[in-house]
Amino acid sequence: MGPSLGLKYRLKPAHSISPGPLHCKRAGTGPPVLFIHGSVVGADRTWRHQLELASRWTLLLPDRPGFGASAPLARGDFETEAPLFAELLGEGAHLVGHSYGAVIALHAAALRPHAVRSLTVSEPGCMRVAAGNPVVDQQIAGGELLYARASELSPLEFLRAFRGGVGSTHHTPDQLEGELARGAALLARERPPWESEPPLAALRDAPFAKLVISGGHSPVFEAVCDAVAERMRARREVIAGRGHTIPLTGAPYNECLEGFLTEAEGEQESP
Repeated sequence: MGPSLGLKYRLKPAHSISPGPLHCKRAGTGPPVLFIHGSVVGADRTWRHQLELASRWTLLLPDRPGFGASAPLARGDFETEAPLFAELLGEGAHLVGHSYGAVIALHAAALRPHAVRSLTVSEPGCMRVAAGNPVVDQQIAGGELLYARASELSPLEFLRAFRGGVGSTHHTPDQLEGELARGAALLARERPPWESEPPLAALRDAPFAKLVISGGHSPVFEAVCDAVAERMRARREVIAGRGHTIPLTGAPYNECLEGFLTEAEGEQESP
């Protein structure tokens, strides 16, 4: 595994947004892969089982605003954050997002499609792409009720309700401290991901390869992932075993992702 360096990417204002630097760790050698984590926990916790890929790929592991050493925003928001991650693509990188980070990745990829070598998303929370499906509509209604009651709930109660709703297999202790306490506070004021209207038609027409992964645990996320994949003409995979927290499957996720990245690299190099 290559060296891991703590880097600061000081970003130019994009769309009148200037929240300060994002903290990003870089590890390994090879084609660059930019990972975007979801809610509650940062890049280190989300992608810890993907570090073994650094022997063949350059991993870019930024923390979203408010996580780790990244400067916070007033509120987490997929539209506000997307330009920041789009800029981190540099001259070109594969883009991988999970959960809320997958929603950000969908928006970021559409902002700089020429810099995207491939796009992989797992269980994005943009549930309205499958609106009309009764189980999806019920999940959205439950989420809206949870956020409407956020001020009435303790951070622990809110976090447990949220994780139960999405099917997370992360352990939630009886008392929140440190990273988890900060993550729960960020979650409670985050813009709900089902408000996203991802630019799937633009992504469909973009030349890079796309992959959508679900965890095989939830009819809601299966419906959402099916809709996203169909509308942007993406490859569709299911990796079961860890519910919503698909990257924590380790080897199954890594093998699927690396096979896709390798194929995409080959397509990029073909005349």
